[in-house]
Amino acid sequence: MEEKSAEPKETATEGDSLEGSPPEVKDTPQASEVDNSNTSNIDATGDTPEDDKQGPSKPKLSLLKRIRHNVNIYLLLMILVLFIAIGLVIFTYLTSKKESGTTNINSQGLSQSALQQLANSNATVGNPNQVLNVESSAIFAGKVLLRQDLEVAGNLQIGGALTLNDISVSGSGQIGQLQVNQNLSVAGNSSIQGDITIGKSLQVNGSGSFTGAITAPQITTSDFQLNSDLIITHHITAGGSTPSISNGASMNGGGTTSLSGSDTSGSITINTGGSPVGGCFTNVTFSTRFNSTPHVLVTPIGPAAAGLSYYVLRTSSSFSVCDTTTPPSNTSFGFDYWIVE
Repeated sequence: MEEKSAEPKETATEGDSLEGSPPEVKDTPQASEVDNSNTSNIDATGDTPEDDKQGPSKPKLSLLKRIRHNVNIYLLLMILVLFIAIGLVIFTYLTSKKESGTTNINSQGLSQSALQQLANSNATVGNPNQVLNVESSAIFAGKVLLRQDLEVAGNLQIGGALTLNDISVSGSGQIGQLQVNQNLSVAGNSSIQGDITIGKSLQVNGSGSFTGAITAPQITTSDFQLNSDLIITHHITAGGSTPSISNGASMNGGGTTSLSGSDTSGSITINTGGSPVGGCFTNVTFSTRFNSTPHVLVTPIGPAAAGLSYYVLRTSSSFSVCDTTTPPSNTSFGFDYWIVE
């Protein structure tokens, strides 16, 4: 009887084990000795059927505790530090941009899709308040039209011909070869260090100053003024229109006169005829009237003309060669003349 009464004291009920002291832990087999076949009986809550039989299920963990168990706290700290660093960089950039006083023009890059769109059709990229930045080199196979100004920050190199309706150079300019098909107008001073070749006429409306020699096969000018000595190392040819000539009173209705030359210089040939008298042999009228009475130099040709007592009458429009005595009849005389104003 004593043995039966002691047995219930050693055996605890299920309810007593939960409220009272924990039951004595018995030795359990090692994990390696557990039959792996029992793992198939674990349900979705992580409890086995045997656990369900033994008592109520274990309490589930809250969402916050699950996150704390599954996420590493050091990873969260590193992400937080990274966000703080990015925020500091953005704040520093915006502050420096505001202090530097940059313009409000927006910059826009040219994407690959925009390039494709430009290649396939006519397209408008951006707006007038934006700037198009092309980082790589650009090759335009067709024409390029700029509706406004073109500003080049670096050097401008043109491999082919350059056609300009108007060019204005405010500073210095260096041109290896310049071909002007129409007019070239230089408002200020122009300094040319090398040779200059002009295929057509050169027209100078103002004064021209040359410190060196001038070489030209022909110079035509309406007025030529020298402030120093005139040195001529070759012949002087006086050109121009030939003046007109007529017989004077000394020819007495007979004889002939002729002239070859110009208003500047020439030769006169006189044939007195059958009955000459004293007076003027011939009258020469200039093709262009002088501004004042010129200087007329007359030189006799040969001894016959030198034996005459000849003299000259002159005005701004003509001159005459005369004789104070009666010249011999049927005789030819020659005179050269040189006229300067």
